[in-house]
Amino acid sequence: HERRCLFGDVVNGEMRLNELGKIARQCWLAIPEHFPHARLDEFVIMPNHVHGIIWIVDEVDAENIVGAKNFSPLQSQQPRGTSKTMGSIIRGFKIGVTKWARQHTDVHILWQRNYYEHIIRDENELTRICEYIRYNPLNWAMDRENPLATRNERNRR
Repeated sequence: HERRCLFGDVVNGEMRLNELGKIARQCWLAIPEHFPHARLDEFVIMPNHVHGIIWIVDEVDAENIVGAKNFSPLQSQQPRGTSKTMGSIIRGFKIGVTKWARQHTDVHILWQRNYYEHIIRDENELTRICEYIRYNPLNWAMDRENPLATRNERNRR
């Protein structure tokens, strides 16, 4: 929300999570516990936003999955019920982090109203996006989400 850096700082190209950032990481890693049809891939908690890849899988095949690359990201059937949508997964994640923040800090509004999503359609795109996420802390000085980055640095990106 409003690009406030609530989750920690980037120091020498490495994300250093503060207490709230650690809770965000913990909530992210707990997504499959609450949503058995969800599998996590590359992710990073940044000072004021989160990047992550979530796979929605067929529950019948979920037990046989070894890694994200062993199944197709495109599902032939739409998930039934709101608990199986990307929106419900992201909403659950945001609620978990927000509840903790409201109980333990003076921060009450953490998130923008919605979220950005992108369907990954092939292995090349998956590789490119994983690398973007993995190296995001190294690029923080030029990131458009960084409120301390100068306009010129952001425009070069």
